[in-house]
Amino acid sequence: MQDALTVLQQVFGYPEFRGLQAEIVAHVATGHHALVLMPTGGGKSLCFQVPALLRPGVTVVVSPLIALMEDQVATLSELGVAAAY
Repeated sequence: MQDALTVLQQVFGYPEFRGLQAEIVAHVATGHHALVLMPTGGGKSLCFQVPALLRPGVTVVVSPLIALMEDQVATLSELGVAAAY
C-alpha cells in the first residue's frame, strides 16, 4: 500500500487517501474487480488512476462522460502520465 500512497503524493500531490479510497485502490491494484459508487467529487477517478500507475501494461477505462475523460487526460498529461482518450 506504500507504493499507492507514494503515487498519490508524488503524481497527484495529495497527502493521503480519503474515505474508502485506500481500500478500493489496494483491491484494484492487486488485480481484483470493483464496482464503486461514490458521489460527485468523492474521488472515484483516483480509485482507477492510482492502480493503473502501479500495474504493468495498459489500463482501459470505459466512461460515458466524454468531457470528464478529456479533462482527466489533459490533467494526467500535465502530470507527466501517458494518457489518451
